[in-house]
Amino acid sequence: MLSKFKHQKHKQHLTKLPKIALLAEKINTLASPEEYRHTLTKLIENAKQRIYIVALYLEQDDAGKDILSSIYKTKETYPQLDIAIFVDWHRAQRGRIGEQAVNTNADWYCEVAEQYPDVDIPIYGVPVNTREALGVLHLKGCIIDNTLIYSGASINDVYLHKHDKYRYDRYQLIDNEILADTLVNYINNNLRASEAVKRLNIKNRPKSAKIKKDIRKFRKHLKQTDYQFTANANEEQLALTPLVGVGKESILTETIHHLISSTEHKLIICTPYFNLPSLITRRISRLLLDGKQVEIIVGDKKANDFYIPEDKPFRLIGIVPYFYEIYLRRFVKKLQKYIDNGQLIIRLWKHEDHTYHLKGLWVDDNWHLITGNNLNSRAMLFDLENAILIHDPANKLQNQKQSELKNIRHHTTKLTNFQELATLQTYPEKVRKVIRRIHRVRIDKLINRIL
Repeated sequence: MLSKFKHQKHKQHLTKLPKIALLAEKINTLASPEEYRHTLTKLIENAKQRIYIVALYLEQDDAGKDILSSIYKTKETYPQLDIAIFVDWHRAQRGRIGEQAVNTNADWYCEVAEQYPDVDIPIYGVPVNTREALGVLHLKGCIIDNTLIYSGASINDVYLHKHDKYRYDRYQLIDNEILADTLVNYINNNLRASEAVKRLNIKNRPKSAKIKKDIRKFRKHLKQTDYQFTANANEEQLALTPLVGVGKESILTETIHHLISSTEHKLIICTPYFNLPSLITRRISRLLLDGKQVEIIVGDKKANDFYIPEDKPFRLIGIVPYFYEIYLRRFVKKLQKYIDNGQLIIRLWKHEDHTYHLKGLWVDDNWHLITGNNLNSRAMLFDLENAILIHDPANKLQNQKQSELKNIRHHTTKLTNFQELATLQTYPEKVRKVIRRIHRVRIDKLINRIL
């Protein structure tokens, strides 16, 4: 069992975190991607002070065009607005996986800028590492005036449910001036001010190879930087702590580990991609051994954004959901006895041909982590991640929490035995061949780290 001393140490880490006071009526949870799209558009159109959009990507499709057009029109109407957009440098300058880099998102940003010669809206590319596979901009949160609209969603048709398909995520609105200022100051002081961060909506942007030294220096700086703010809340108040960082020693990664280990009764985890780091799986096993309850809500392989139906042409990226299922099957097989006694609950999310992208942690009734962190090795080692940790000692947000979890669980089925998950022998032939080849050359662990 986890000793009382160690358990107290984990709780002390959370207690010592600086916190910003929050009013319960100033946080609102949205229920759907469609509601998120309408809310984001409305906030942009009614902005009076600033618009900071931060996302992995802003895509050249109908939803992306609508959002970018709305931002330009708002700037035309209110020229004094402070507006800036930040996306991943590498992602913006390539095509979708398996497609050529022709008319990329960055090229589209340039075309739009030319359509508005009198309106200057900088769109910055943030290179978290020299290669996309080794780290991307995974910060979440758009700041509009004093409202943070926090979601793991990027901006495109499927994330915003513009047409038939949607990708389900989480969507929180937090109205808090200190929080909004904190995030904007971090962006301006650490991203916008860096020599490595370049504008994408200009035609003479440099090649990645030309700024390699700046990128390495930038990454080193990011590892040493956290959000800066003055705490104004005590342990009895509803409060939040913004967290940011890169790598396993960041304050965010440390807090995730402490949060999980501080569980007294029940831990709930949402993640779209089941490849939890070994340290987290060990902590979960320890919680179960100590009699705690753990619920994990994960996407079915067919609800994964990399899943390719068998009647579609096979591409190598299509093996990814099968790897996640293999990892999940091993995990469940090892801990089957806890599923049998009701301590471990595994829910698989699947709704028609829609996809699942939720992340987050709920610990007991008083801690709640809103994040874009996938809780996997890639997130913990490579990507620039952030989160909002909410402390709710008086359960003022209990109704919102239960309502959101009810929505999340709606399209899930509870796993009762590891044998309900498919095996390698039942996978499509091309998938089997690739996975067996990978097993033979023993690069499974490397793949697990970068998925």
